[in-house]
Amino acid sequence: MSDMIDPDIIEPSIDPTTRKIGVRHVKATNAAGTRTKIQVRDFDPVYTDEPASLGGTNSAPSPLETVLIALVGCDGVIINGVASAMKFDYAGVDFACESQIDVRGPKGVPGIRPYFESGALEITVYTDESDARFAQLCKNVEYRCPVMNLLSAAKVDMAVTWTKKPSVNYAGNID
Repeated sequence: MSDMIDPDIIEPSIDPTTRKIGVRHVKATNAAGTRTKIQVRDFDPVYTDEPASLGGTNSAPSPLETVLIALVGCDGVIINGVASAMKFDYAGVDFACESQIDVRGPKGVPGIRPYFESGALEITVYTDESDARFAQLCKNVEYRCPVMNLLSAAKVDMAVTWTKKPSVNYAGNID
């Protein structure tokens, strides 16, 4: 291991001495309403909107729901990368995520933050690996996940629960 203090944190999978900037770019348009059309690379457009209860047309996930989408999607990518680096065998992962926000914040009430106060993330990994290796995977995913760390830096109180289940129990299908 390098000069890392925590022996459970695995080595970086990139040269740690060479800065490498990754640029992400999106374009969007909003026709003076709550629905926004967003273009990412050459994919079909994605949309955000608000529920009718918040003045939207309820035609797409809300921007805050897309943060949760980004969290579980990012965790999926990072779990795969960490598992690969550790040669950790797993059949799949299930996620359940929710968050709480005081809606007075985005409505401009002073002293109320306009973003998540707290949230809960349940991650179920289907694996037959040992408990020790599972704990190491969990620790490294939390260490590396950009979206999880953004929420942490924003002091969002995220309760993350990791569960290990036998590989044979995985029934996921991601068409």
